[in-house]
Amino acid sequence: MDERFAAGLPANNPLGHYFEALYITGYYYTFIGIAQVIIAVLLLIPRTSLLGALMYFPIIINIFVLTYATRFDGTRAVTMMVLANLFLLVWDYDRLKHILPLKQPEVDTSVLKNPLGKRLRIIFFGGSFAIVAFIIVGTFYLFEIVPGNSEEECRNQCATSKNPAACKVFCDCIYKQGQPLDSCLATFNKAKDLRRSGGK
Repeated sequence: MDERFAAGLPANNPLGHYFEALYITGYYYTFIGIAQVIIAVLLLIPRTSLLGALMYFPIIINIFVLTYATRFDGTRAVTMMVLANLFLLVWDYDRLKHILPLKQPEVDTSVLKNPLGKRLRIIFFGGSFAIVAFIIVGTFYLFEIVPGNSEEECRNQCATSKNPAACKVFCDCIYKQGQPLDSCLATFNKAKDLRRSGGK
């Protein structure tokens, strides 16, 4: 539809930089959108849901790494989407195990029908709950500073920051100067060190 993805993000936001570059690639941007719609339809149809989950996995892993790399606020939701996709793949372990490079245990099917698949699902389901709890609590402490989704959001964290002046320098670096995230993090760390040493 020739519309920008996440149009609310300013171009100077680290993820906004990425989306802007992606948008100007032309038909590659359209290709990604069409592929995602096809995958969504495949996931909704029970007969093709495994194919949809397999196709979705590399896409959601890419988004997962991207959101953490840019310190995007939606990292928790994306992590849960990765877990949901993994759950779908584990659910169909019986169908996938033949293509995995793992040695399959010899099981007498007359006595027990696929105990590994059932046990794996239970372990994964319990593990997922633990991971979700860790993500919800852990992401609050994961990054000392984040760019937020807007300049205002970035500046709001400065009030509760241990280094409010360094936080403001970071926000200026991102939103006023449009510098890359790594460069602004280096500037933030320098401003922190200066403050600790008593410099101005």
